[in-house]
Amino acid sequence: MKKKLVSTIFFYLLVTGIALVVLFPFVWMLASSFKTQVDIISWPPKFIFSPTLQNYQKVFGEQDFLKYFFNSTIIGAVSVGLSLVLGLPAAYSISRYAQKKLAVFILLARLMPGISFLMPWYIVFSRLNLMDSYVALILSHMLISLPIVVWIMSTYFSTIPREMEESAMVDGATRQYAFFTIILPLSGPGIITATTLSFIFSWNNFMFSQVLSMEKTKTLPIAVYNFVSYAEVDWGGVMAAAVAIMAPAIVLTMIFQKYVVKGLTMGAVKG
Repeated sequence: MKKKLVSTIFFYLLVTGIALVVLFPFVWMLASSFKTQVDIISWPPKFIFSPTLQNYQKVFGEQDFLKYFFNSTIIGAVSVGLSLVLGLPAAYSISRYAQKKLAVFILLARLMPGISFLMPWYIVFSRLNLMDSYVALILSHMLISLPIVVWIMSTYFSTIPREMEESAMVDGATRQYAFFTIILPLSGPGIITATTLSFIFSWNNFMFSQVLSMEKTKTLPIAVYNFVSYAEVDWGGVMAAAVAIMAPAIVLTMIFQKYVVKGLTMGAVKG
């Protein structure tokens, strides 16, 4: 009994320590977004201060962050939607026909550093006059979201018994009909998992937007640069902008948390 109590106390202390390490940067960022520039750079740090909304007024009043929200939402939603349209049939094919070489090829596209695609993308889109366009950013973000969809869903489809679709095909249904009416409805948690993770990766993407976007299609991670100048950094504006960027991703994760966990765990083991 005493040994069990000690192990329980140790477990909760360990969890508390990890939580403090993980949450401290976010708490610091959130608190700094309500501080003045003087309070942020003061030393020793001020833990008791008079909060102000001035930084958020700069973000949404002076910098037109709603436009950047719109750009990030459009690019993320369309890139994830197209990735699902292409990735779900590909993942099903990989799962049912054991196309391991294709799976490895798609996974390599995800593992390759994104910077290796920047120069080819830049040359192609500049020649096609697609720089600073939604098309360029959507296609570049699909390099992130499409492999995620295929990787998650090919494993998830493997957990669904073949007998379910085969019985429908015996009754006269085509494989395509069985896929849309039987397999996809059963794959809800996996689809939600792939959609959530893909959208978050697209939402937070910095590199492609930095090179391929300008003022028209600037996304939220790039908009943070508006608070950085040659002479100084507006740390309050940076912190408020970071909170505004992280908030939708956190809310989305909290809403679909149980589906994401279920989708990842069910797809983790075949059978």
